[in-house]
Amino acid sequence: MTGFRNYSAVDVPFDQRCNVIFGDNAQGKTNLLEAIVYLSCGKSPRARSDRELIGFDAQGARLCARVHAREREFEMEAALYRGKRRRLTVNKVPVKSGAELSQVYNTVFFCPDDLYLIRQGAAARRKFLDTALCQLRPRYAAALAAYGRAYEQKTRILRDAEERPDLLAALPEFNAQLVRFGAVLIHYRHQFTLRLAEHAAAVHRACSGGREELEVRYATVSSVTDPGAPVEEIARQLQSHMDAHAQAERATRLCLSGPHKDDLLVSIDGREAKQYASQGQTRTAALSLKLAEREIYHSAAGEYPVLLLDDVLSELDPRRQEFVLNRIAGGQVFITCCEDDRLAELLGGKVLHVHAGALV
Repeated sequence: MTGFRNYSAVDVPFDQRCNVIFGDNAQGKTNLLEAIVYLSCGKSPRARSDRELIGFDAQGARLCARVHAREREFEMEAALYRGKRRRLTVNKVPVKSGAELSQVYNTVFFCPDDLYLIRQGAAARRKFLDTALCQLRPRYAAALAAYGRAYEQKTRILRDAEERPDLLAALPEFNAQLVRFGAVLIHYRHQFTLRLAEHAAAVHRACSGGREELEVRYATVSSVTDPGAPVEEIARQLQSHMDAHAQAERATRLCLSGPHKDDLLVSIDGREAKQYASQGQTRTAALSLKLAEREIYHSAAGEYPVLLLDDVLSELDPRRQEFVLNRIAGGQVFITCCEDDRLAELLGGKVLHVHAGALV
């Protein structure tokens, strides 16, 4: 890795089971995990653009990893530049998108902010869905990107139509794209949520000692009566909703209809978790969603994804810490912490000390 965030250059072999990465704050622990995530999906869990990933004094950044996955060896590489498009390769063969990287290996990234996933707005839970599904389903990643482009175009048209009425002529084209790609998003989100609900309920039940029941439901456009219906039927229902809101969209200059407002509804013992759950319950529910995501990947790929725990354990009480540590066997794990504490002794593997963008 060169020129990435605060790392000028680093080359290190990791343990196949567990890697404990410790050091003071702002030294580069999270940046290291971020690089691993990027090579699995072509996206950062923290940055809005690739330019943010390039070190201040560097013209570009290069990430390279040798990966053993699906009983094969792969060499992954991402080259990021300030003035031109990035270059992604797998075994030296160029790939077009991050979705193709996800066909090699997957990651589950868990940071302290995720412990508040339940209490945050719908956008945070949509991001959770999108991040997971983009790694699992290349078609979903393509549909999400296409939907985003159409949404941006429609938003510009609605915003500028009063001064430029001629722009409205292009609106039907972008509406059609939003309906077509939106139906694909709803289809996959519904299927993923069914599996998420099953696994998360089991994890939450175990973590709470059988005292609580977690329920996860998918909420989408009101006109979509059955998100499990064929994509063509979902598209027809989306079109109906969009037609009914056409005048309101023109009046507000906002795109009001579509799955860009979807949400995951989480409840504990029949009560809405966002509103009624205690802090401990919300943290247990968030843990359950993340560990359920890991189980879904395992079911789909036949092997566990790389699990990246970024200073999460320090935010948990001892009981939840023990629960997490007891459930992470079976795949490669990276855990960051501020001190070289009992984790290395408990989990084995390799211990790495990060200081000022270098592994000591």
